[in-house]
Amino acid sequence: MRMPPGLNRRDLLGRSSLGLASLALPQLLAGGQSALGHIAPKAKHIIHFFLNGGPSHIDSFDPKPALAKYAGRSIPSNRLTERKTGVAFPSPFAFKRHGQSGLEISELFSKTAAFADDLALIRSMQAQVPNHEPSLMLMNCGDSIAPRPCLGSWLLYGLGSENENLPGFLAMCPGGLPVKGAENWQSGFLPGALQGTHLDSKHRELEKLMENIRDPREDRAAQRRQLDLLTALNAEHARARINPALEARIQSFELAYRMQDQAAEAFDLSKESPQMLQRYGDTVHGRQTLMARRLIERGVRMVQLWHGAGQPWDNHAKLEENHRKLAAEIDQPIAALLGDLKARGLLEETLVIWGGEFGRTPTVELSGNKATLGRDHNHYGFTVWMAGGGVRGGTVHGSTDEFGFAAEQDPVSVHDLHATILHLMGLDHERLTFRHSGRDFRLTDVHGRVLSDLLA
Repeated sequence: MRMPPGLNRRDLLGRSSLGLASLALPQLLAGGQSALGHIAPKAKHIIHFFLNGGPSHIDSFDPKPALAKYAGRSIPSNRLTERKTGVAFPSPFAFKRHGQSGLEISELFSKTAAFADDLALIRSMQAQVPNHEPSLMLMNCGDSIAPRPCLGSWLLYGLGSENENLPGFLAMCPGGLPVKGAENWQSGFLPGALQGTHLDSKHRELEKLMENIRDPREDRAAQRRQLDLLTALNAEHARARINPALEARIQSFELAYRMQDQAAEAFDLSKESPQMLQRYGDTVHGRQTLMARRLIERGVRMVQLWHGAGQPWDNHAKLEENHRKLAAEIDQPIAALLGDLKARGLLEETLVIWGGEFGRTPTVELSGNKATLGRDHNHYGFTVWMAGGGVRGGTVHGSTDEFGFAAEQDPVSVHDLHATILHLMGLDHERLTFRHSGRDFRLTDVHGRVLSDLLA
């Protein structure tokens, strides 16, 4: 084969593979991709409530009455904490049994508790370290150190989106970005067009929700001509070099153009009844949760709902006051979503996930020698729950010790959680791979098992 001037065999092979990827990408994003669907899916969409900062499991979904017996006393433990902690700190919140399943749930989530029989509680989750940054990366991207594609990007790679005019994966974070920023929804070494789209959901106006959604100076026809010219120039540029970022940019420009009409309709909550708006609540979290339902109805694959920028659940002090306030902001929207999805027949095909990057200690945190009435980070054991999407509701998997310090029965790694989520979405976590740097990568790396007892 005769090579073009300045082009060696490696360039040719690389350019060929890039061209094939660019041909496949629009189909992946727009029409779904059955070739990589490995098993019959239970769920088509995911709505993920991410409680940024680490909610306390022993104050929400994992009651520990033994802490009351040890109140004011040290508890036996050989676990190292990130900061100095003191004596046992009993939960200031009352727990009750709910539903036919009798799941024990804190008063903090009394409205969500009405759907106890739909919840599958994983009370034995474990992370790797007691730090926000690596734990956020682990929970979202499957690796606490190296940059890797996030769960949402893997889902788009394996399944595509059902709507070519909206992003397949959106991350709503009101008030700015969480710790690690856009790395939480990065596409890593996967095509850039598969990364999540961020919305600052504290805003109501579409132009502020999603930056640069419209061009205020040009009509649609003029924009189409400009985009066609830009696409031609980019294509000419791409023919001379290998540039995956350029491929992603071309796809992003096209999607942004198509989104102008559909995004306006999807985020227009005025189309909802007053009763529905009241059910979710006219708050930031009520509105973004209602938007999430409207988005999955329109074929969006995954919506991640962050509870605020920064680390609002990171309550090292005044835990009772802060957790009560934070839970009140999302308890009603979560309950409204679960009820709404059930009424519309959408819960069966929508996997709802709740949790943070880790839990909190059963002992009180100390500042000097003074108790702050807060809890430190705890990666040894915490709770995540799932509902809908093929999950067996009213169930509990695993447990922490009598104080809630560490997973004791059936520990679950984040890789296990990811393997189970992918399974529910119709993907085998061991077969969903991408060739990069000479090896096949996957979301679960070389780990992970499906939690079969949670499957309906």
